[in-house]
Amino acid sequence: MTEKFYYDNKIVRNFAIATIVWGIIGMTVGLLVAMQLFKPALNMGSQYTTFGRIRPLHTNAVIFAFVGNAIFMGVYYSLQRLLKARMFSDVLSKIHFWGWQLIIVSAVITLPLGLSSSHEYAELEWPIDIAITLIWVVFGVNMFGTIFKRREKHMYVAIWFYIATFVTVAVLHIVNSFQLPISAFKSYYLYAGVQDALVQWWYGHNAVAFFLTTPYLGMMYYFLPKMAGRPVYSYKLSILHFWSLIFIYIWAGPHHLLYTSLPGWAQSLGVAFSIMLIAPSWGGMINGLLTLRGAWDKVREDATLKFMVVGLTAYGMATFEGPMLALKQINAIAHYTDWIVAHVHVGALGWNGFLTFGILYWLIPRIYRTPLWSKKLAGFHFWIGTLGIIFYAVPLYFAGFTQGLMWKEFTEDGMLKYPNFLETVIQIIPMYALRAIGGAFYLIGVIVMTYNLIKTVRTGKLLANEPAEAMALAKDYQPQGSEKKLHRVLERKPMVFLVLSLIVILIGGMVEMMPTFTIKSNIPTISSVKPYSPLELQGRDLYIREGCVNCHSQMIRPFRSETERYGEYSKAGEFVYDHPHLWGSKRTGPDLQREGGKYGNVWHFNHMLDPQTMSPGSIMPPYEWLITQQLDTTTTRSKINAMRTLGVPYELGYEIEANKDLDKQAKSIAADLKNNNVRVASDKEIIALIAYLQRLGTDIKAK
Repeated sequence: MTEKFYYDNKIVRNFAIATIVWGIIGMTVGLLVAMQLFKPALNMGSQYTTFGRIRPLHTNAVIFAFVGNAIFMGVYYSLQRLLKARMFSDVLSKIHFWGWQLIIVSAVITLPLGLSSSHEYAELEWPIDIAITLIWVVFGVNMFGTIFKRREKHMYVAIWFYIATFVTVAVLHIVNSFQLPISAFKSYYLYAGVQDALVQWWYGHNAVAFFLTTPYLGMMYYFLPKMAGRPVYSYKLSILHFWSLIFIYIWAGPHHLLYTSLPGWAQSLGVAFSIMLIAPSWGGMINGLLTLRGAWDKVREDATLKFMVVGLTAYGMATFEGPMLALKQINAIAHYTDWIVAHVHVGALGWNGFLTFGILYWLIPRIYRTPLWSKKLAGFHFWIGTLGIIFYAVPLYFAGFTQGLMWKEFTEDGMLKYPNFLETVIQIIPMYALRAIGGAFYLIGVIVMTYNLIKTVRTGKLLANEPAEAMALAKDYQPQGSEKKLHRVLERKPMVFLVLSLIVILIGGMVEMMPTFTIKSNIPTISSVKPYSPLELQGRDLYIREGCVNCHSQMIRPFRSETERYGEYSKAGEFVYDHPHLWGSKRTGPDLQREGGKYGNVWHFNHMLDPQTMSPGSIMPPYEWLITQQLDTTTTRSKINAMRTLGVPYELGYEIEANKDLDKQAKSIAADLKNNNVRVASDKEIIALIAYLQRLGTDIKAK
């Protein structure tokens, strides 16, 4: 007997609107960030719009607002139809939608204010992390509630990827968010130095894997066959693709830390599993492209399918290049350069962006029961978007190769050919301008799509509750004959599937992290490394607030080119009091690990006031507000207490005397500046930042 029910299209519509709105906002901020790299004046003289503060706003807006809403749009639409059931709870759907939008708004407010934890792709502070956890649980309850009340025996391949996404993102977010709060919007990570770096890149790499990849693979497995009118090419390949991908991916994080102070065995594991990752990644791409066998004539005519094909191709390119970048010989040149930025954006613009656009063009006309307003505009969007990706990626590849090679080049006399880091920056500024043009093309395409979809919506009417009917699922159903195959049985048991997925993704993380946390020889102590003074600690937090880690690394790798340029290579024991680590992932400016004592206090003061005076041609913006804003010393006591709780050996009771030491050191720096004809009060933020910069690397007394 069939049962009648209704699909909820309103929640799908809401997430679709949010996807488009946040996509335009996130990409506009991205364009501004790109332009700031060749036109520093576009920082607009405000502390709230500097590159260091709004670059994380761009990444969070694109990843969690644009892509995040697109994931929920695709999941809510496909899940209902694959399970032949309305979402478990309309109330939970609404809480999920509005909760997620409030989280994004909170990011838009807090990141420009400098309220940042500094962990890449996880900069949001602890109250927002808690909100993310709660809303993610709401999503999970709604998804699994729908699975339990399904009218379809077996869970289709797309649902496997949705389940793996839910459980893995939950684990990643919780482990990476272990912080000790010291105020409403300030916290310190429980981990320090090497351990913190490993956790952050275990999270960072797998955020790409399980937020930007697995849910999109699930959506590809649903929407591409629908668009092409063809079944998925291979069921067996989809099984192999799924389990191998989620097992191998989780191990690959350490390839972001090659040649750093991370123990060598962890780096080697990251390399080995990164190379293996090619197989399942390409298995998914091939399964998708071969689904189009016999439908390529449709690709010529249908812009929607064009987006899907280029998206899959970009996925294939990015997942081939990623393992290649994990090879130590290639990583030695590519890491810290714009090559990595190009690689990331081939995946983001091509895979995530184009798949999202293809789904929007297919989905909106269906829920509004009207044809797409203009196929010509959709075709224009496809071509200008493709051109945008090319104009974005190719110049940055060139810039990355140029940077990597210039940094390492020596003269015949054995001297660095380009000892001044700024020479390598000036060389690639034209490439930054071309990159911005590519970003503008891509954004124009999104705006054209928005216009096209608005016109489409106005010619139709939302079918908010779409009628459907299906046979009820028999409670006592038992698999018969060929259905008794292991995976077919597993597809009927969502909780078993969830637990198995959890076990598979936990193995890699535990093997890599447990020894680093429990075996002391992995991070040898160095007796000369001491805790930061109170003023230096405050200065370090200002460094984090201003987002300096977005442009500067603090990790000198054991290459002759780096030790000649910066000084002694970095040791694991140097970072034992760093909560969080600040190793960085991009050098738009030079490494600062041995900055202490290189220049006088007055040089740092003038450099922050107007970088051009000390480094002609610099693209760093001025930081005048540091000279006028008073340092908040009311937080010193709570910061010292928090650090002691985390294992930093401050003496008991020192927090009471800490501000006296802070004041003494600040007056010493202010007096030195006065002797060099610079008058500034000792209670200004610039003094604390100078103290921190002058401390960097001075615990190691090697040449």
